[in-house]
Amino acid sequence: PQTGLAPDRAPTQSFASISATGFALTSYPIGVERGIISRREASDRVLRTLRFLHDAPQNADPQGAAGFQGFFYHFVDPETGTRFGTVELSTVDTALLLAGALFCQSYFDSGDADEVSIRAIADELYLAADWNWASPRPPLIGHGWSPVSGHLPYDWGGYNEAALVYILALGSPTHPVQADAWDAWTAGYRWESFQGLEQISFAPLFGHQYTQVWLDLRDIQDGFCRAHDIDYFENSRRAVLSQHAYALANPGNWRGYGERLWGLTACDGPVHGTFVIDGTERTFETYWARGVTSGVIRDDGTVCPSAAAASLPFAPELVAPTILAMRRDHGERLFADYGFLDALNPTFILDVPVQHGYVDPEHGWYDTDYLGIDQGPIVAMIENFRSELIWRTMRKNPHIIRGLRAAGFQGGWLEEIQERP
Repeated sequence: PQTGLAPDRAPTQSFASISATGFALTSYPIGVERGIISRREASDRVLRTLRFLHDAPQNADPQGAAGFQGFFYHFVDPETGTRFGTVELSTVDTALLLAGALFCQSYFDSGDADEVSIRAIADELYLAADWNWASPRPPLIGHGWSPVSGHLPYDWGGYNEAALVYILALGSPTHPVQADAWDAWTAGYRWESFQGLEQISFAPLFGHQYTQVWLDLRDIQDGFCRAHDIDYFENSRRAVLSQHAYALANPGNWRGYGERLWGLTACDGPVHGTFVIDGTERTFETYWARGVTSGVIRDDGTVCPSAAAASLPFAPELVAPTILAMRRDHGERLFADYGFLDALNPTFILDVPVQHGYVDPEHGWYDTDYLGIDQGPIVAMIENFRSELIWRTMRKNPHIIRGLRAAGFQGGWLEEIQERP
């Protein structure tokens, strides 16, 4: 209540998550549109969060700061907002936070004093991020930074959830990255066929969802998409169709896979270890970026509802029946007070200690936590499917328009909008 920060998970007590906070900011206007909270209640929540982040200390000290150079630590103390443990300063988590702030900036568009403040503070947060500093090996953008060891030795390149990072970095009026950053990012793409569908490969579905929570990428194309006669929305659809086909084929013979249960992404899992089940040796993981694509199979039988549910706009004819079936088939073991719990694994029926959740001897392992970065996309993408609220709102944001154009996107709605100052 004091900070407005969102927990990484619940009901298990946890640190706050900067990326989950970005999804929380995004959810409040949805609550307004659906009559769950008033516009005043939503603006109060948003303003409390943005003011706290704006005023939180930013410096290079190992402890006591929320971030540095306009970026925020991956996880922070829920009471103080300062760095949790030894986690890194994260460019992608900051981007998810800023996307939520910019959505609120465009949504809260009245002359009400609080809404004026939301717009101004969101702008200040976005303009403070020094993307050039975050690019120690330009034109690529680095994963993050540590106050002890400096910049991390990794860059964002090739298709994944960080497309949003580059759009925000290219659109920055204060610290934009080099104009060729997007070309450097796309140079790492892998154009491959999986389950009979050609696509830009990335195994976990969250990589196909996160950027498009906020950005309407239907019918607009960058240079890579033009060369392959595709757009990123269609690419995500193909990734979803491929995962669905993989589950139907079920080459790993995992229990429950099929029309009523499919979807792999980053989520909790039962335990890290190898066991023999029904005469077959199986290796399981705890939190893991599960997914499948050409040459990459990261599957231990653990299904995450957000993999399918947050893909609703891409393939509603497959997703809607599946998420309804998951709720019917698993009841309160999987769908409780706040919707879908994070994950389940019907194959894991072992009576052994697990890191999260519990094992039902008949139905398998179930998580007992909700994870912010899985809950958030479910809420947002269902709303995008129903009303296009986030997409419509973000199509008005000048920073987003500037970033897309700087990345070389053309066509569709982008041609119909005049860039505003």
